[in-house]
Amino acid sequence: MDVEAAKERLVAEVDARAEALIEASHRIHEKPELMFEERFAADLLCGLLEDAGLDVERGAYGLDTAFAARAGSEGATVAVLCEYDALPGIGHGCGHNIIATAGLGAGLAAAALADEVGGRVVVLGTPAEEGGGGKVYMGEAGAFEDVDAALMVHPADQDLLAMNVIAIATWEVEYFGEAAHAAAFPHMGRNALDAAVLGYNAVAALRQHIKGNERVHGIFSKAGDKPNIVPDHTVAEWYVRSGTLATLQPLKERVLACLRAGADAAGCRMEHRATCPEYSDLRTNVPIADLYLANSERVGRMPLRRPENGVVGSTDMGNVSYLVPSIHPMIRVAPPGVSIHTKEFAGHARSPAGDQAVVDGAKAIAMTVADLWLRPDVLDAARQAFEQDQAIRAATGAGP
Repeated sequence: MDVEAAKERLVAEVDARAEALIEASHRIHEKPELMFEERFAADLLCGLLEDAGLDVERGAYGLDTAFAARAGSEGATVAVLCEYDALPGIGHGCGHNIIATAGLGAGLAAAALADEVGGRVVVLGTPAEEGGGGKVYMGEAGAFEDVDAALMVHPADQDLLAMNVIAIATWEVEYFGEAAHAAAFPHMGRNALDAAVLGYNAVAALRQHIKGNERVHGIFSKAGDKPNIVPDHTVAEWYVRSGTLATLQPLKERVLACLRAGADAAGCRMEHRATCPEYSDLRTNVPIADLYLANSERVGRMPLRRPENGVVGSTDMGNVSYLVPSIHPMIRVAPPGVSIHTKEFAGHARSPAGDQAVVDGAKAIAMTVADLWLRPDVLDAARQAFEQDQAIRAATGAGP
C-alpha cells in the first residue's frame, strides 16, 4: 500500500468512528477528573480500544490511570499520546477531552491498518499532565524505549505547528512561626503569614529583572486560621519557569533566595518541596512537524509556523521530546484570544468547533503516522534531526 492510499483509508477509518469519538469527548468533558484520579476517562478510553480488538494494558508503567494499547507486529513504532486530566474549578479548561479522543481516533485508525501496512502503533494514556508529571514517570519506567516517534495534538485558540513550551519547577513552600494572641501577646508571636507575604513581595521585585521568557507565579493555599491568632503555619504554591532546563536552574536559586528572605525577616523557618518532576522545554522535531503541517492542510486547516502571539506554557510532553522525536501542535477550537485554562475555553472544548477538532486532529495525526511508517526517508530525517539536537544540547549544556 502506498502512502496516499493509506491516508485515504485512515481518513475513512476516522470518519467511521467520528460519532463515537465525539461522544467520548463529551462524556470526558462532563466528568472532569483531576490528576491521577482520571478513572472514568481512562476506563472509557480503554473500553473503546478493547472494543476495537486491541489488547490494553491498564495501570501501565506503575500508574493506576495510565494505559498502553498496541497494534502491529513489525516496522516503525509510533506512539500516539492521550491526555485526559482536568483542572480544579474550571474542568476541561485545557481541553484534554479533545486530546484524549483525537489521540484515540488516530490510534484506532492506525491500528486498523498496522498489520496490512507494516507498522506498529502504541496508544499511550498519559495521566496527570496538569502538574503531576505522568509522562515523566512513564518515561522513567520505559514507556518510550522502543518508540521511534511520539505524537499528540492540543486544543487552542489557533492552529499552530508548535506550542512555545518552557521548562518549569513547581514547589510547595511552608513557613513555620509561633502562634500567639494577636492582641494580648503579639510580641510572643512569629508571624508565618508575614513571612509568606514578604517572600511574595521579594519575588514581585525580582520579576522586573528576569528574562522575557521566564515566569514566576504563586498563590497562598493556607494563610492562617483567625485574625486574632498570629499564624504559625502558612503554605504557598510556586511555579518557576524558564526557557530551558539549563536556564531554569539559576532562576530557581534566585526565587528561593527571595522566599527565604521572607522567612528570615519574620523570624520564621521555611521549607520547600517539589510537587512534581521538572518539565523540560519541548524540542519540536521539524521533519515530523512538516509532515503534520501538510496533513493538517489536507483536512482544511492551516497551522501557523511562527505566530506573532503563540501559546506559552509548560507540559510533560517536553520531557518526552528529550527521549524521542516528538511533536505537540495546537488545533483551533476557540476564537482568537480565548485563553486556555479558563472557564470560557472549557465551554469551547465541548462545542461544534471542539468536536471538529477531535475529528480533524485524529485525521492529521493518523496520516502523519502513515508517513512515518511508509516513508523511510522521512523517519531517517526525523532521527537525524533528533540526534543533531541532542548533540547541540550536550555541547552547549542546554539540556540533559
